[in-house]
Amino acid sequence: MREQGGARPRRILVIANETVAGEALREAIAHEAFDDGAEILVVCPALNTRLKHWVSDVDKAVAAAARRLDVSLAALAEIGINANGRVGDADPVQAIQDALQTFPADEIIISTHPRGRSNWLEKGVVERARDRVDPPITHVVVDLVREQAVPSSSLAPEAARSAPASE
Repeated sequence: MREQGGARPRRILVIANETVAGEALREAIAHEAFDDGAEILVVCPALNTRLKHWVSDVDKAVAAAARRLDVSLAALAEIGINANGRVGDADPVQAIQDALQTFPADEIIISTHPRGRSNWLEKGVVERARDRVDPPITHVVVDLVREQAVPSSSLAPEAARSAPASE
């Protein structure tokens, strides 16, 4: 919803890695963005091994994140959502904090694989982000294995979302 007096539209920051082009994430973004013409910024962290990060060998990680980001932005454009994007820090929580410096988001969407397949959930990314940033966070679970096995029209964003406070 736009604020009265012509103020800026609501801003949504999306953090995702491998799940960035998942149907459930696109549906969640569409649900949030279509109602009010929200501004969307998608950030794909440049994930890297500790050793490669330590020796500043980040080129391949940045290139891979840029490819994922391009796929995501194209998938969003296909459903009528104009979004901007950037490659972020390897630590998703740091990537969120960095993005908030130039994109003061009203809401953050963090997309992960399901439990048991998500390094981010194992590392407590969602909880750490909730502890460190102010905007409300929605956690969207994208099950790419399920999405490949089930026609996309049968996926509902509500079924793919986790309870905001229980993750």
